[in-house]
Amino acid sequence: MEQEHATSLIKPVCVPWNKGKLVGTKPPLRPSHVWSIRTKLQIEGKKRDLALFNLAIDSKLRGCDVVAVRVDDVAPSGYSMDRATIRQKKTGRPVRFELTDQTRQTIDEYLRLAGRKAGQFLFAGRGDRGGLTTRQYARLVQEWVASIGLDPAKFGTHSLRRTKAVLIYLRTGNLRAVQLLLGHSKI
Repeated sequence: MEQEHATSLIKPVCVPWNKGKLVGTKPPLRPSHVWSIRTKLQIEGKKRDLALFNLAIDSKLRGCDVVAVRVDDVAPSGYSMDRATIRQKKTGRPVRFELTDQTRQTIDEYLRLAGRKAGQFLFAGRGDRGGLTTRQYARLVQEWVASIGLDPAKFGTHSLRRTKAVLIYLRTGNLRAVQLLLGHSKI
């Protein structure tokens, strides 16, 4: 009787959800990683993935904002523009960014092949529900990172956002410029 009472008082051990997982900020990709992923996507002929990767690097947007980009935002006339402005979901502030020639070419080629029209999401998801989800985007990033031999647990969608910002900071040393590019109001 006493033994039954003692076992009922012992609580089962709960395992923390993040046990064994990497926590904290994930590092940006190095330029060699960026070129490796681009080359791999080009060789494999994955036009959508290449356009998505290039846009994510150039725009410095959060994952939720990258998947919410519409054709009108970057290519209102059917061809991609030099600069685009996107209103961030988190802050509600507009962020202006420049698209490199390489990114514009990949987006134009993707639009030509996919037949995306004005008003549609730039990157289609599964079915006719709309655009790519943030979870699908995260899986793609993990796939890209793993394809070049990196640990997918160490890099994520935010790594793409931070990549170009870190390169700009290393070249210029201007923290205020990076802050404005990322749409941050405080450091």
